[in-house]
Amino acid sequence: MDESLETVLVEFDEDSGVGTLTMNRPDALNALSAQLRDDIVAGLELLEEQNEDADGVALRAVVLEGAGEKAFCAGADIGGFSDESAGGTSARSHYDVIRDFPAPVIAKIDGYCLGGGLETALACDFRLASESSTFGFPEVNLGILPGAGGVQYVTKIAGPAVAKELAMTGEHISAERAGEEGIVNHVYADDEFEDEVDAFVDDLAGQAPLAIQAIKKSADMAVHSGLEEGLAYDNQLFQELLKTEDHAEGAAAFAEDREPEFDGK
Repeated sequence: MDESLETVLVEFDEDSGVGTLTMNRPDALNALSAQLRDDIVAGLELLEEQNEDADGVALRAVVLEGAGEKAFCAGADIGGFSDESAGGTSARSHYDVIRDFPAPVIAKIDGYCLGGGLETALACDFRLASESSTFGFPEVNLGILPGAGGVQYVTKIAGPAVAKELAMTGEHISAERAGEEGIVNHVYADDEFEDEVDAFVDDLAGQAPLAIQAIKKSADMAVHSGLEEGLAYDNQLFQELLKTEDHAEGAAAFAEDREPEFDGK
């Protein structure tokens, strides 16, 4: 499946179960306009539809990337800045959809990842960056703060000192520094970036999809709940997974010393 929205390219590889959303505003460094935010949501909805007619789970993972060679996403579209478009509930919709999406979403970051672009990446489950990428929150230069929770999320990941440094200075940090602080999962050499991302995504897509979805729910629950509540939730998910065909296949493959073939059932 290949479809084009106004500002997003949508692709789905039936063989691997991997969907790709490409933010397609390269001349604007893929800056977040209202249309782009809406199209990210629409693109995710198109990809999720792949499961409707499938016998099991068809969509295993989603890669979110930026078109061109300069930016993943350089932030909000300043030309369209307003109380509604720059932050607040309306602007958060695509972040929420990414966070709540059942399949893991991987931010493939090559180039600028700033402001709302960094917040978009932070909404994803994984962030993979090329070594030449740069990260930052420049909003302070406009007299505002990151409007979709960027300070909150960096604080949870890297601590308040790092979050304050990024948001108060507005300065960019390197991919290496972002990796050291845990803001990105992996940093790859520029000439190895494409192959390394493909390998990471292929490995993820080959895992049991129902277990992957449950792990995503568990990790998200841990952020917002106490330990006892989280442990009870994990036990519930565990009991549900024990009843799946994927679990039976995984156990059989282990006993037979072969690679499992998971269908998401």
